Amino acid sequence: MEALQIIVSIFILALASSLTFASDPSPLQDFCVAINDPKGSVFVNGKFCKDAKLAKADDFYFSGLHIRKNTSNIFGSTVTPVNVAQMPGLHTLGISMVRIDYAPYGGLNPPHTHPRASEILVVLEGTLHVGFVTSNPDNRLISKVLYPGDVFVFPVGLIHFQYNIGNTYAVAFAGLSSANPGVITIANAVFGSNPSINADILAEAFNLDWKMVKNLQSEF
Repeated sequence: MEALQIIVSIFILALASSLTFASDPSPLQDFCVAINDPKGSVFVNGKFCKDAKLAKADDFYFSGLHIRKNTSNIFGSTVTPVNVAQMPGLHTLGISMVRIDYAPYGGLNPPHTHPRASEILVVLEGTLHVGFVTSNPDNRLISKVLYPGDVFVFPVGLIHFQYNIGNTYAVAFAGLSSANPGVITIANAVFGSNPSINADILAEAFNLDWKMVKNLQSEF
């Protein structure tokens, strides 16, 4: 009985530890401004840290999210990120954000996932149909139409999308629970991997004709 209690205790501690590190780990200092120069720097969570005494305001600053972006591309949308790559002071803080512009009549932020972050999105302009798909075996679509001022959350790791169903430009801002959330666009990853996934595998997985798979791969 005592041995069982020890095993259960270890299990609970392991579970608590995994939940603790489900997002960016908590910093052990005020900040860690990311730099590319390893000389005399501490390596923390994938980045080198600038000497805190050398940090300046621009390390924690970004400008330009008020500017509408060009959406003349295949999807009719443009994402402007503000993560550790654009604002090095975000490193280890566990937050980042994006601005998303959508063209009228079908601007799409295509199905994608953030492997390291949940996302909370607020619509500023336009009308968006948004949603995410739950994991196997249900694969349930949870979706809603959003209007200016509406907020929607996408849980970490789940495939999600936004689609402009209005006849005007749409704009949304989103916060993410990681300084480096990552993004995997599903179609790009599956049909545009480098090197390519064997067409026989994709044809069987998606129940598609082999020639169609090859044609899709040629588009990426």
